Amino acid sequence: MTMQSVVRRRRAVAAAGAVSAGLLVLTACEKPSPIATVTVGTSSVSSEATCYNGGDPLNTASLAKCLKNTDIKSIKVDPDATVRFGVDPDIADNGWTILMNGQPLTDSSKKTYRTIPGSVFFNVQYGAQGNSTLVSIKEGEKDVTGLWSFKLKKDTDS
Repeated sequence: MTMQSVVRRRRAVAAAGAVSAGLLVLTACEKPSPIATVTVGTSSVSSEATCYNGGDPLNTASLAKCLKNTDIKSIKVDPDATVRFGVDPDIADNGWTILMNGQPLTDSSKKTYRTIPGSVFFNVQYGAQGNSTLVSIKEGEKDVTGLWSFKLKKDTDS
């Protein structure tokens, strides 16, 4: 056996070991929650769930805690703009509802995309207070299985 073939064999064994180790690490990881996205004009913000239990129902206490979470992503919204909500097909399959300050703003949908006029999120008639609104996406028609939250801030520069 030549020295060159020994080196090739060692490299092949090392590469196979690296691939095996990588697969082992991947199988030990939890599957990330599906993604929800809010888009206004050319700006968008995406997030994994604020609360997610692998598709199992969330209890009332954890749901209430999630709605109070302040570590959420925000996006500026011109009241004259259209706000677009997009969800992974996994979320859509279970039905989803848009909540505004914890209250249902829409009926449940199984589509992956919805639009709402930006003015709604700052209208007192719909429960808005001030220049920012907590908007959540609730997965599940009967039981809540996931919650994604975003802060919509009124764009006063427009």
